[in-house]
Amino acid sequence: MSGSSLNVRRILLALLPLAAFLALATLFFMRLGSDTQRLPSALVGRAAPTFSLPPLEGANAPGFSDADLKTGSVTLVNVFASWCVPCRDEHPVLMRMAADETLKTLGVRMAGLSYKDEPANAARFLRELGSPYAMIGVDRTGRAGVDWGVYGVPETFVVRGDGLIAYKHIGPLSEANVREKLMPEILKALR
Repeated sequence: MSGSSLNVRRILLALLPLAAFLALATLFFMRLGSDTQRLPSALVGRAAPTFSLPPLEGANAPGFSDADLKTGSVTLVNVFASWCVPCRDEHPVLMRMAADETLKTLGVRMAGLSYKDEPANAARFLRELGSPYAMIGVDRTGRAGVDWGVYGVPETFVVRGDGLIAYKHIGPLSEANVREKLMPEILKALR
């Protein structure tokens, strides 16, 4: 083999890891924007798990349990944490939903599940951004989140008035997915 073809082979071998990295990075980037709703939820169509969460101190809202989800009102259970950047991004959407007169008239409630967060940090988060929640339960260890099948935060569940989980939204809520996905599921849950 000539010296120049050896150099070309060495260069190609040296570039192979870079090409593999770029291919993987492209794949991950494309999946990042894909629809995370494809992840299955074993709980949809079943009763909410048995749980009882203490209130978040300083939040002026009670904690909640599975019994609170069986009072006849549709409840949105939003799993959040102060350390979660997408939770911060979705928070204005939750605040608008909490103020929505149509949802209020329909009796839809919002419950926050503070997931694996320091209570003081969660309380500060809600003081700074406002609280859309009628009930806030603290899940410091993440045990309730595991029982709910939480993949990560944020996640939002639509729970029928009889305590049955009707829908699960994985990822941050946006105006578009509230309008196109969440509201139709809320309306179905009200029937």
